[in-house]
Amino acid sequence: MVEAVERRLIYVVDDDISVRNSLCAFLTAHGFQTAAFSSAEDFLAEGNFEKCLCVFLDLRIGGMGGMEVQKLLTKKQIAIPVIILTAHGDVPLAVEAMKAGAVDFIEKPGSAAQFLEAIKAAANLLADRPQPAVPKAVVAERLARLTSRERVVLDHLVLGMTNKQIADDLGISQRTVEIHRARIREKMEARGLFDLIRLMK
Repeated sequence: MVEAVERRLIYVVDDDISVRNSLCAFLTAHGFQTAAFSSAEDFLAEGNFEKCLCVFLDLRIGGMGGMEVQKLLTKKQIAIPVIILTAHGDVPLAVEAMKAGAVDFIEKPGSAAQFLEAIKAAANLLADRPQPAVPKAVVAERLARLTSRERVVLDHLVLGMTNKQIADDLGISQRTVEIHRARIREKMEARGLFDLIRLMK
């Protein structure tokens, strides 16, 4: 999948040992070398960034948070693709992280397809191959599939609003928002919020 990039080492930085173990096991099974850290400080002190393909970074890790780490890497001009791991409800922060340069963000627990697609995006970034843009005509055709309410929900999602915030703003239940989100993803042919934001740029 990432033959054009020789780097095979992927870091996992999360203070939840179950997340570290399960993600490292998954990555190892797909042929990657892994190294895990329970804190951002240890990662920054011990990480070998020259050999790294990407880092899966927990947004709300104890100590120095994921956003702080991302900004520090940018400040030091350390070109390591960052994939944010976020718990449900942290979407506004995840959107901020994406705007600050994160390659992708994945709401835990994530799926195999999400992890592999994020790694592919990181590999493309290192190889200076941008993600292929979806033609505007195709985006317009997909948008035309949405109902007026789904379009309103989409606009709220792209702003980084949580399900609760959208529900409160529109006077509907969170469950209804979740149903709209699922239909929006299906009609827009998007695997998650990251794709939706990219399509709406």
